[in-house]
Amino acid sequence: QVTLVESGGGAVHTGGSLTLRCSVSGGPFVIKAMGWYRQAPGEQREMVAVDVRGGELHLNDAFRDRFTFSRDDAWNAAALHLSGLKVDDAATYFCYMEDHYGRVYWGKGTLVTVWA
Repeated sequence: QVTLVESGGGAVHTGGSLTLRCSVSGGPFVIKAMGWYRQAPGEQREMVAVDVRGGELHLNDAFRDRFTFSRDDAWNAAALHLSGLKVDDAATYFCYMEDHYGRVYWGKGTLVTVWA
C-alpha cells in the first residue's frame, strides 16, 4: 500500500511563504515521477511541479519565479516552497507520485489559505 502524506499547509497573508512537504511510504515501488498539483474550489486540478526520474523537472510557468520544488535523493520525500503568496494561490495542494508501472498515487492534500 503506497501512502503519500502532505504537511505544511496553513494560512498566511499575501506576500507570505510556506513550505509544503510530502513523504512517501509503502511499496515496493520504483518512482517514475513525483511532484505537486493544486486545486482551488470550483477549479480543475493543475500541475505545479513534477520531477521525472532520469528526465526533467517540469514547472508551471505561472509559478516558476515564486515556487521552488525539491526532493531527497532517495525519492522518498518532496517539498514545495511557496513564496510571494497571492490570494489566487489559495488551494489544496496535493502530492503526486507515479510508479514505473504508470500507476498514479495522490495524497489527501494540504490546504493553503491566503488572506488579502
